[in-house]
Amino acid sequence: MQVADHEVRGVEVDAETRCAHYHTERDVVAIEFPCCGTFYPCFACHDAVADHPATRWPAADFDERAVLCGACGTELTISVYLDCESTCPACGTAFNPGCAAHVDRYFEV
Repeated sequence: MQVADHEVRGVEVDAETRCAHYHTERDVVAIEFPCCGTFYPCFACHDAVADHPATRWPAADFDERAVLCGACGTELTISVYLDCESTCPACGTAFNPGCAAHVDRYFEV
């Protein structure tokens, strides 16, 4: 699925990055995995589609633009995403606050 200028891979990905695993109104974030440089809506999509194990972003790279808002297509740095209080700073769309429970699957925190 193309979102803005980015390919987002996964299972049943829609135009705002929702997938078969996470598909509420607020599930509009995709994360670029450092192992492959590809955006996925969630870790389960990476596990289902990629042919390699996922790796996490190290804290030293939190200034990288690796988080995509599916609502407006803005790329956020990891630091901005982690500090945004579940709201896109570019368009104001609410992100799923429950994603904080999985942050350690994507980032070394």
